[in-house]
Amino acid sequence: MKFRAMVLEAFKEPLRMREFEIGRLPEGSVLVRTLASGVCGSDVHIARGEDPRTPVPIILGHEGVGEVIEVAGEKRDVNGESIRPGDHVIWNRGIVCRKCYWCTVAKQPHLCPNRKVYGINMSCRDYPYLLGCYSEAVVLLPEVEVLKLSQDIDPATVVIASCSGATAMNALDSLTEPLAGKTVVVQGVGPLGIFIAVAVKSMGASRVVVIGGSPERLSVAKEFVDVSLNRRELSEEERRKKVLEITHNRGADIVIEAAGDSQALLEGLNLLRRGGTYLVAGVAVPQQPIPFSVYESLVFKGVTLQGVWVSDTRHLIQAVNLVASHPVVFEKLVTHRFRLEQVNEALQHVEEKKALKAVICFE
Repeated sequence: MKFRAMVLEAFKEPLRMREFEIGRLPEGSVLVRTLASGVCGSDVHIARGEDPRTPVPIILGHEGVGEVIEVAGEKRDVNGESIRPGDHVIWNRGIVCRKCYWCTVAKQPHLCPNRKVYGINMSCRDYPYLLGCYSEAVVLLPEVEVLKLSQDIDPATVVIASCSGATAMNALDSLTEPLAGKTVVVQGVGPLGIFIAVAVKSMGASRVVVIGGSPERLSVAKEFVDVSLNRRELSEEERRKKVLEITHNRGADIVIEAAGDSQALLEGLNLLRRGGTYLVAGVAVPQQPIPFSVYESLVFKGVTLQGVWVSDTRHLIQAVNLVASHPVVFEKLVTHRFRLEQVNEALQHVEEKKALKAVICFE
């Protein structure tokens, strides 16, 4: 069988269409026809060569939903159900070693230093080639954890659960108290930020505030948050006053960075109440160091500061369940759909923030 894929052959160069032939699959592998592939903001950074994990050539795309074409031997999903041709599936984009300290002792497999990731650090140089989602088909290796999906759910809608959704749920998984009654500020109104906003609202947060600079994205977020603040219209001090006004002059209980910019921490820590929690979920590639007032911003306020790195399979399942319970909301996030040969255009739309969520559709 032959399949087309868009390949990054050199950083800062357009992706090019290539054809790959797939013969015998490794035992326990699953060949899926791609139904939808999400275009993630981190793909833009990867294509520029800003992610130190990425080799070339590579088929980009780490968010995927597919229909099973072939199963080599037997494969069951995380619920123990047999995977068969025709099934719709989503999968954990990362493969961990299950042998290291983080996998076996710390029980933090998403922090596995040997983690392989579809579309990020798995080259298409060697067979079975199709290890990224900007492709007509993807080979899910035996180690990949798979979840069967209802065929009633739109693949383009649920594909966000693969990365932004799973990362969002990992961030919230680190909280030690229920969200009920809490005021949460989310910095960033891209797919990650909006997913977090929907999640915290559905989990009982009393007030959700989002901060962003895109009027189009803020207009989407307004439908399900309590306060939206445009950072291009309000100064940092004005935004802080807005947060203080709705929190009895205390500050937010929780602030979550989802902007992908380390500079956001400088404002975010100032929006927290004493004893609050700050989650850093959006910074996905190395960036310049930032000045940080440890005493004033962290110690004196008794703040909990938590970094959030990728996700585990349980977070993927939580994200899929959230999408399934709010399909209308997440349908609105998909603002642009492209064909496979339009991947470069899709990446440009994401880079220029013309798209809230761009998806490559294959049907």
